[in-house]
Amino acid sequence: MRAIAFVLLIASTLLLQGCFTLAATGIGATALAIDDRRPIGFQIEDENVEWKARKLQLENFKDTHVNITSFNLQMLLTGETPTEQMKKEIADSMAKIPSVKTVTNELAVAGNSGLTARTGDTFTTASVKTRFIGNRSFATNHVKVVTEAGTVYLMGLVTREEGDAAAEVARTTSGVGKVVKVFEYLDKVPGR
Repeated sequence: MRAIAFVLLIASTLLLQGCFTLAATGIGATALAIDDRRPIGFQIEDENVEWKARKLQLENFKDTHVNITSFNLQMLLTGETPTEQMKKEIADSMAKIPSVKTVTNELAVAGNSGLTARTGDTFTTASVKTRFIGNRSFATNHVKVVTEAGTVYLMGLVTREEGDAAAEVARTTSGVGKVVKVFEYLDKVPGR
């Protein structure tokens, strides 16, 4: 009987640890959502726009490698497409998605990048984000980082000073070939 009670105690402890992790994750996500400068409705709609765009891309442009990022309903397209015509068609199609305000088309006319290049881009993004931590000139969660073929794209709702500071950190990060600002600029920091 003691053995069964002990097993049940261990099992319930493990289950509760999962609940703590879920609760902590939920609290962290909520804190980030509250500190986000986008209205909560825009945060949700950005996710919806990305899902709609991915579906559109998979159904109509199968032979392409397209990364779709939506921030404050402004879409950034990166990746590769085989022709200039297809590059234009993709951007035109994405612009027709309800809620999308603008499309920044940074697609390259080239063959699809390989796993090694994409892994390198993921590492570069992580390096830039890591270097953002502790920076007092801007809040890390106000700047979204996307890397494609060594080029770092920065998105967010920032002041010009915040955007310049984020771009300087990105520019001086190892592995970054070029920095492109796709920011939406604010006149002043909200709440000041």
